[in-house]
Amino acid sequence: MYAFAAIEHASRRIHILGATPHPTTAWVVQAAKNLVIDLEDNDSRARFMARDRDGKLPELFDATLADTGIDVVLSGIQMPSMNSIMEQWVQTCRHELLDRTLIWNQRHLLHALREFEQFYNEHRPHQGIANARPLRPLPTPIVDPNKIALLDIRRRDPIGGILHQYQHAA
Repeated sequence: MYAFAAIEHASRRIHILGATPHPTTAWVVQAAKNLVIDLEDNDSRARFMARDRDGKLPELFDATLADTGIDVVLSGIQMPSMNSIMEQWVQTCRHELLDRTLIWNQRHLLHALREFEQFYNEHRPHQGIANARPLRPLPTPIVDPNKIALLDIRRRDPIGGILHQYQHAA
């Protein structure tokens, strides 16, 4: 299976664009259009897209992005460090999700990836951006010792307990 994902470098927000066993030119171009629509819906403005030199990404993919004002920057040959933030996400997804989940089919993979996208964007703290979550501001710190002793923390386990989400119940 091939999964198509994009990440916003500044906020570390991930966009899962699809998964397929056989990526075709039409599928990849549609994924690029979906990315542009997703960015517009979220009022995000991308100026550049750094991508690898994979042969599965046709020139039409670059042209689709260029039509919307996004310049495509190709990474160097055998230089994964040029796109290290995306490489980190791939490793995180593999270690935290795919290594712990038995994927049955394409539909199940998309479901698991969407759950992980929501978890990654809304709940998982990111050390590179001061432990913030991409879609949520940092909470106000609790400094009163009396309030710390009375915290009511609730745990939610999506995807059968593979991911853990903790929430403070007010």
